[in-house]
Amino acid sequence: MGWGLIAEKSFRFNLTEGISGRILSGILFLSLILTVGAFFFGINIYVEAIILCIGLLYFFKEKFYQKLSTFFKNAGWAFYGSAIMCVACASFYPFILDHFGYYIPTIRWLSEFGLIKGISNLDLTLGQMSVWHIFQAGFSHISDPFLRINLLVTVTYLIYIFENKNWIHLAFFPVFLFFLQSPSPDLPAYIFSLIVVYEIFAKPKINSGFLAFSIFIFTIKPTMIWLPVFVILNLIVRKEMSLKILLSGAFIFSFFIIKNIWTFGYPFFPLTIFDLNFPWKPNHEMMRQSSEYAVLKTYDAQYSSEQIKNFSPKEKITNWLFISGIKSVFNVGLIISLILYGVFAFIEKEKKHFILLGSLLLKSALILSFSAQYRFFLEVFPVIFIACFYSVNIKRFALIIFSAGSLATLSFLTYPQILMYLIPSFRLGNTMAQFKISQLYKPAEYFHNEYDSFKVGNLNYHVSKKYPFNYETPVPAISEGFVFDYQRLRIFPQWKNPDNTRSGFIWKKLDQKEKTELDNAIKVIKNNYQQP
Repeated sequence: MGWGLIAEKSFRFNLTEGISGRILSGILFLSLILTVGAFFFGINIYVEAIILCIGLLYFFKEKFYQKLSTFFKNAGWAFYGSAIMCVACASFYPFILDHFGYYIPTIRWLSEFGLIKGISNLDLTLGQMSVWHIFQAGFSHISDPFLRINLLVTVTYLIYIFENKNWIHLAFFPVFLFFLQSPSPDLPAYIFSLIVVYEIFAKPKINSGFLAFSIFIFTIKPTMIWLPVFVILNLIVRKEMSLKILLSGAFIFSFFIIKNIWTFGYPFFPLTIFDLNFPWKPNHEMMRQSSEYAVLKTYDAQYSSEQIKNFSPKEKITNWLFISGIKSVFNVGLIISLILYGVFAFIEKEKKHFILLGSLLLKSALILSFSAQYRFFLEVFPVIFIACFYSVNIKRFALIIFSAGSLATLSFLTYPQILMYLIPSFRLGNTMAQFKISQLYKPAEYFHNEYDSFKVGNLNYHVSKKYPFNYETPVPAISEGFVFDYQRLRIFPQWKNPDNTRSGFIWKKLDQKEKTELDNAIKVIKNNYQQP
């Protein structure tokens, strides 16, 4: 909130009225500052201490605690019950696989070293470096060592709902409770986009900060490309676009491009379009393999690459729509939702509906052409729901759905066997653990700190022992899967300058000595799995 006040006082920037608007502005403003800083230093405990001191200083200087106190006095039992539900759900063990293979290693690198040039050469997934993880790194030492920053987002969302009485948002709130155990970029991207869409549909004038905010959401999760398009077109149609608004959005977009080029070598992760031939870009064969894997994930790895290549256009569509398991429900649901919303838009004949429909169709076309995984378009369903019913008073319905859905979610988290029984294809249930009393005072977390250390060329690195991810492994760490890939391609990551960490990583072809070093490491990794 303190940083939101700084943004408002310094740049007259505020996204929505009230407490929630200050928090959202603060998240955006602080994320940009931390992103700039991460190019030069690690986001360590000293950085966090400065962040907290400045934020608290403005919080008390502007006497914002008075507004906060007034809100909490009038919030009522429904708000407090909802907030307690969020805290309870956030206390469970993380179960999203990306938490172990991507989120934690990314935050560890950011905390210790900041943004490292060409880090995708070490481990391709690290090339993403979402702005959300930069923001999380800024609070990962003192205020949020358990990495539950998404709890802040959901409570902010609750404050937004209750202070503006926008009850429609409660209808799908229970789904977000599954994202509280990890610093997943999906949750802030979904919630922030719903706020923007609602505000544009419900308010006669578009907030001048929404273009910058929508591009910020895009930097958190690039599959949200539809949101800046939606905001830009609405600003143009309503004749509210200005040079100031355009420049603010371009400023944030430029940060995104520069960050990606620095860590990945290309402007848009994981795409190799707009190749500017930077010397730290990943190996071409690694990128081709990544592209093939993305296609496999489109069909939930139920078909081989060769089978997919031989699909006719009709088979590509039908096999994607009707893949076995729960994911086919989302795939079919996406198509049906877009068709129904198209009919609704033509009945209503309002420009904002046509703009949203076109933006969602653009997003769907792009996703379908690269990797049509169901998790890339989950926000489409609540977005369409809000667009259709934003002006309808459904408070009673929303509260019933919210109450029942929240209790169901808490039950599933407490007893994951129920969810696995109801949905046998829900494989994430295998990583979900039951409730423990200790969660009442300390969020649950896994520990896996067994690893082996190796050296190839000028790189000393670590690989988790009998574990595919680098969850608790010290940096620099490489996932065992990538180690095998490097052996097959006869390449390996190297420090550009081993005496200067900030020089970053490149890849190089292995000479005979380095090949022997890698082969010996592979033997150790394989032998680990043969031991009891």
